[in-house]
Amino acid sequence: MPRMIRFMLTRLATGFAIGSAVGFCVWQNGFAAAGTLENYAQGLFIYLFASTISMGYLATALLLEE
Repeated sequence: MPRMIRFMLTRLATGFAIGSAVGFCVWQNGFAAAGTLENYAQGLFIYLFASTISMGYLATALLLEE
């Protein structure tokens, strides 16, 4: 596997894991308007955090890579 693809995949996976943890903590602590939402809404909420943070993590890593 080329080095750049490995770099991007590891950064995306790391950012996704961080984002999932953050999204789960935000959901559990009640910062989101939970109300009577179903389980799929929790999954979408966590995915929202995970996808956003993973792209930001990748962009930052690419910017700071020397």
